[in-house]
Amino acid sequence: MADRNENQAPEKLQGKFQATVVCCILGVGALVSWNSILTIADYYYLVFPDYHPSRVLPLVYQPFALGTIVILAYHESKIDTRKRNLFGYILFTISTFLLIVLDLATKGRGGVGPYIGLCLIVASFGLSDATVQGGMIGDLSLMCPEFIQSFMAGLAVAGALTSGLRLITKAAFDNSNDGQRKGAMIFLGISTFIEFLCVMLYAYVFPKLPIVKYYRRKAALEGSKTVSADLAAAGIQNQSDLTDDDSKNQRLSNKELLLENIDYAVNLALIYVLTLSIFPGFLYENTGQHGLGAWYALVLVAMYNCWDLVGRYTPLVKWLKIENRKLLTVAVLSRYLLVPAFYFTAKYGDQGWMVMLISVLGLTNGHLTVCILTAAPKGYKGPEQNALGNLLVIFLLGGIFAGVALDWLWLIGKKDAF
Repeated sequence: MADRNENQAPEKLQGKFQATVVCCILGVGALVSWNSILTIADYYYLVFPDYHPSRVLPLVYQPFALGTIVILAYHESKIDTRKRNLFGYILFTISTFLLIVLDLATKGRGGVGPYIGLCLIVASFGLSDATVQGGMIGDLSLMCPEFIQSFMAGLAVAGALTSGLRLITKAAFDNSNDGQRKGAMIFLGISTFIEFLCVMLYAYVFPKLPIVKYYRRKAALEGSKTVSADLAAAGIQNQSDLTDDDSKNQRLSNKELLLENIDYAVNLALIYVLTLSIFPGFLYENTGQHGLGAWYALVLVAMYNCWDLVGRYTPLVKWLKIENRKLLTVAVLSRYLLVPAFYFTAKYGDQGWMVMLISVLGLTNGHLTVCILTAAPKGYKGPEQNALGNLLVIFLLGGIFAGVALDWLWLIGKKDAF
């Protein structure tokens, strides 16, 4: 039977607050494992000092993420969203646990073999990331904008959480034997638990919330076939009649959607090209030695993550949200002035200026990302919104891939730090 509240207006349905909280937690799960890798990079520099972990690992991660999202976005209309997202979160859980197993099996020793094992697990993170981010953003694009904003905020919460925990564990274990390793294991254990929690929330809690059922049923009425398993999980059976009307199944093709939103897509890519060309490799290897010593890179990473989180909530303030498409483009291009600013600050400035710059980088990254992802799906039907969400994630991950590749340019002519 259909849900008895299915025809109510969404603002009258229960569960919006709960859904927003769950979306945030699911966002944390989409990035906490990868952020844990980035945040414990100082431990991997200790274990693998000659292999540039903060630069190599993102370069391993991103091709798998980008390749996977391209394939999934092409077949998006035929892929069951529920199975896709559950697969992604389960793979995240297993892969994160395998990092602990790898470290315990090798007793924290370095070498080529363990590094290859680490790279293989990181590659599985890339596969999981594309599966979850594209699936979740596509799914949430056919719901209210607050859900996407909350999911994207969750991505930043993952960064802030891991940075905060890293500072705590470093302070707690810095003077103990094998302190960095102990801190890293605590990190990975917490990440594994969060991933398992996301599996449970997405499988058993999220699909049963009335407002979520409303939007998924609405998408089914508009011709979406990707929500059928989620509707079944919510107790709404016999939905085949909802999607059999050919007049409702007419939708813009992926090419048409992309052409109509090419400015959003390119801007999203440009945001992450800049961000990932600086974060995190530049912070670990190009900022020199300062008064904070071994804490310096960790503080910079924490500042980026905290301000990225703030930036993902600022669009909730109506007068701060940028909705004009030309203004968004100007704002995105203006961020590239940060490249010479970072270069000269690393070479001549002190740590205070660097903290300020990394804060600006994080704030603008979060703010502009949410502005684009909440504005782009407006005015489209459910199936088109899902497809557009997947297409935008292609450009987001493509920008990240280009950014981590360009990050190596900072090493040209460099023997030590600036």
